[in-house]
Amino acid sequence: MTVTDAVQSEDSDWLVGNPTGLQLASALWIGSVGLLILGLQPVLLGALYSEGHVTGDELALVATAEMIAIAIGSAIVAMLLSARSMRWKSAVLLVLLALANFWTAYAASPNALIGARTLAGLAEGGLVAVATELIARSRRAERIGGYFVTLQTLAQCALALLLALYAVPAAGSAGGFIALGVVCLLSLVVAWTVPDDYADLPKEEHFANVLTIPAITALLSIFCYFMFFGAVWAFLEPLGAEFGIDGRTVGLMVSASLAAQVVGAMTATVFEAHIDYRLAITVIGAVAVMAPTTCAAR
Repeated sequence: MTVTDAVQSEDSDWLVGNPTGLQLASALWIGSVGLLILGLQPVLLGALYSEGHVTGDELALVATAEMIAIAIGSAIVAMLLSARSMRWKSAVLLVLLALANFWTAYAASPNALIGARTLAGLAEGGLVAVATELIARSRRAERIGGYFVTLQTLAQCALALLLALYAVPAAGSAGGFIALGVVCLLSLVVAWTVPDDYADLPKEEHFANVLTIPAITALLSIFCYFMFFGAVWAFLEPLGAEFGIDGRTVGLMVSASLAAQVVGAMTATVFEAHIDYRLAITVIGAVAVMAPTTCAAR
């Protein structure tokens, strides 16, 4: 890097590189496709359970396998592969995820479902890395991360509503997974507007400020967030059935919950520079404790 480049980099919103707004939006959408399943688990996995394709224990295995595979897929793309040819990588991962969703739609046994969702998780994790690797190159990662969460949750909210009202009632869980596969294929158009090559991060930036209390607290917050998804979200429809709530109503509840998450993500994005993280985590933690406690009391 020349002195001129270094000066320009300091004035830029990016540590390295300078993607356009369209390129950034495209990368965030690709990552959002990888996380669509997180908002759709109650609708799609709940439908699998209601249709008798899996038992409660098998449902847990399917959900767990996919979550673990997402983490592995993200780590592989982010840590073991170079940030080059990201358009081709995005396209290949989207096709792989579409095939995994189609496989899920026609899987004939619980073991096949576990295999299909494991493959889906690996592809989903890779797609997430397409977004997070670009976010990591920004000087305003917290702001762009907020945009990412808002976009993915909006997409989850809209798709959960459509699947719950139309696709799943008309064609069952298979229709839902086919619709998800179609979304992946349509997103191939977006893949070709992702930045093709991400500039290399300076070596000192790779693990800068990781072993600090704010960073560790943030990581633990994310861990707790996904632990909730793994423990409760996939079982929402069976839990609803115990209280006489039908699958369509559960789907509407999921969509409403995701809409609330959109508001939360937008609030965090706008006010992240003005709110002390300790206060935010304390308030959010208190609400997180009160919500399930109230539900359990009923």
